This record gives sequence, structure tokens and C-alpha cells, in this order.
Amino acid sequence: MQKKYSSLFILSLALFAKAAIAQETIYPAGPQQGTTAITHATVHVGNGTVITDATVVFEKGKITAVGAGVAIPANATLVDATGKQVYPGLILSNSYLGLKEVANGVRGSNDLVEIGENNASIRSLVSYNTDSKIINVLRANGILLAHVAPEGELIDGQSSVVQLDAWNYEDAAYKSDIGQFIELPSFIVRTRGRGFMRSAATADPIKEAMAKVETIKKFFTEAKAYLQEKNHVANNLKFEAIRPLFEGKQKLFVRANEVKQILIAIELGKQFDVKVVIVGGAESFQIAPILASNNIPVILDQQHALPSTEDDDIDQPYKLPAQLSKAGVLVSISDMSENTKQRNLAFNAGTAATYGLTKEEALSTITLNSAKILGIDDITGSIETGKDANVIISEGDILDMRGNQLIKAYIQGRDVSLDNKQKQLYERYKHKYKIK
Repeated sequence: MQKKYSSLFILSLALFAKAAIAQETIYPAGPQQGTTAITHATVHVGNGTVITDATVVFEKGKITAVGAGVAIPANATLVDATGKQVYPGLILSNSYLGLKEVANGVRGSNDLVEIGENNASIRSLVSYNTDSKIINVLRANGILLAHVAPEGELIDGQSSVVQLDAWNYEDAAYKSDIGQFIELPSFIVRTRGRGFMRSAATADPIKEAMAKVETIKKFFTEAKAYLQEKNHVANNLKFEAIRPLFEGKQKLFVRANEVKQILIAIELGKQFDVKVVIVGGAESFQIAPILASNNIPVILDQQHALPSTEDDDIDQPYKLPAQLSKAGVLVSISDMSENTKQRNLAFNAGTAATYGLTKEEALSTITLNSAKILGIDDITGSIETGKDANVIISEGDILDMRGNQLIKAYIQGRDVSLDNKQKQLYERYKHKYKIK
């Protein structure tokens, strides 16, 4: 009997050990040690420049040299990138990463939306979950930085930029509280139901929308008056939260797809003297010159989508980045798809590269342009001396599904893991069915 129990115990330990091996062992990399030199690479700088047979050198997390014929320090760790493509780390310029894990699923995994119309003091950063399984998948697709923003009804709260290799949100913070997000109501009269169940909305949507816009304006007007006072009877956390916005330290990110919404966003910027960024921008091509003349950038949510109206060309979402760029608008492409969980960012840009943009222009929409809009282009977004060593190495074209095969990724010089749950499952079942 004793022998039987011993055998069962040993078997249990073996099974436990096997299960433990199958679990994820992905953890953040430590600080860069020494000097790293990527050699013989085709370097896509991110600003439109491509350098062949180039070397990228970085130490202490910063790029110290880049170019052809660069002197390589004697003590450098060499990474041979012959035949490989080197890019700046991709930037997800608008996302819910780390705030929502399961779409329309487990409520406990969703910190994206707060209750109420006004959540100006909410900080998305403190809810950012560094243990999200999605993060590792994005990193393996070349995405190293993400702009994480809350959602809501009208005034959503503050957004932050995070780097995707961290133990907790404090480690992840790349640039905190860079902007305030607001939602503008729709001005389109919509109907409910389908077929014989279809019926017009009873309320006046235009009147309701304008009332909500006035609510936003009233809040900003009162906040500005409050912040001009030297002494307050009581502190107002919501008013204090937008102080950086009025001081020019934050931007106002406005979720707006319709022309009327975008025009109102432009007017808000003028009225309250704040920097505006349009997020969504589905109909922005109709007023691209106005956006350009007002120096207002656009973050496009999703390229792989149907047109916003039935009168648009079927490929309108694909053409949109080129239309805006040619009009002089600073454009960034994002990926807010619930299906892809934002991992198709590079392929959205790849689609734009077949509809009017060059490959390098398309790359800029997910690297340097994004950095400029987020206010971090002084430290990232391109492979240039003095910037953070946020660098990826791919077997081929990063914008093409066939070429997007990462072999290395560095965040601030740290050699980060490209492993993830999907890769582990792939290896698990490849082993099970003896597939080579």
C-alpha cells in the first residue's frame, strides 16, 4: 500500500512538473548591460530614410550611433542582421491595452469604462494590467509602446503611454497623463431594429447631441475660471485634473468620426486654446484642408473596415491615410479591432501602403508620426542617435504578414522576450501531433 501511494505521489509530481513547464515563463528583461551593435542591417529609420548595410549601436538604453561604416566598440555584443530588416519599435497610438482583456465577457477583466459622464480625474495608467496575455502577442508583432486611454460617455479621463515589458504600471509608464479624452455625441439620426421591426428614434438626436456638447463646454469654462482663482474654498479634483491641458502640457484627444463632430472639436480647441487630436476620423477626408490649416493631427482607429456611409467608396478606409497625408495632415494609424486585439497594427499600415502611401510613409504612421502626436518624438519613434533604443529586427517586411517575423526586440536597449501564449500552444500541439 505504501509503495502504491509513493508511486501515485511520484506520478502527481511528474504531472505537476510537466504542467509547470507548459506554463508561461515570460518576464521583463533587466536593464541593458554593456553595448549592443546590430550589424549589416537594412535600417528603416522611421523618417523616410533607409540605410543599407548599416550598423546600429546602443548602450545604457540609448542609441549612440547609426549608419553605414559606423565604428563598432570593441566590447560590443554583435547581432548579425545580414539580410534582415531593422525598424523602430511600433507604437499603438490609441488602445485599450491592459484595460480590457475579454470583449463583452468577464466584467472583472474590464477597467476601460467608468460610470458617469465626467471622469476627468480618472487615470488609465493606474488600471493598466501588465499581466495581460495580449501584451506578449503585440510585442511579438513588433509593437513596443502603446497609448492607453479610457472610454466613457463624455469626458473619459487621462491617457498615458506605456512600454510593453514591465512588472507593474509604475515600471510600464513611458510618459504619464499625456492627454484628456472626450467623446462627442453622434449627430446622425439613427434607427433601431431591422426589417419590419425598424422604427425611428423618438427623441431628437440633434438636440440631445448639442446638449451634451454644451455640457462639455460648460465644464471647460468652469474649470478655466476655477484654475484662474488664486485661492479655492474647496479643491475640485476634476478641475485640477485638466490643469495640464490648459497649461499646454496635455492634448485634448477627441473621439470623432463624423464631419460635424470634427468641426466641433476644432472649435473646442480654438475656444479653450488647447491642442486637439482627432481620434477615429472616419469622415475626416471630407475636411482634410481644414484640419491641415488648423494643424490638427488624426489618429485613425481601424483600416480594415467598411466605409462609414453607404455613399463612400468601398475602399475609402484604405485610402484615408494617403488622402489626409497628401492634404498636409499628420496621420497616425492604430488598430482598435476587437477581433485582432490590436496585433494587426503593422498590417493596417501595410494596407495604407497599397492605397497611396509609400512603404516608408506607411511605416511613419505607426512610428514617428505616432510619436509626434503623443509628444514623445524627442525620445522615440525613429532610429536616431540620442533616442531610446526601441528597435525591432524582422526577417522581412514588417508591414507584410509573410515578412513580419521578428527575431529580436529591444525596449530601451533591453533584449525583451518574444514568447507568448499562442507560440507556446503552437509548440505544444506541434509536439503532440509530431509535426516538424
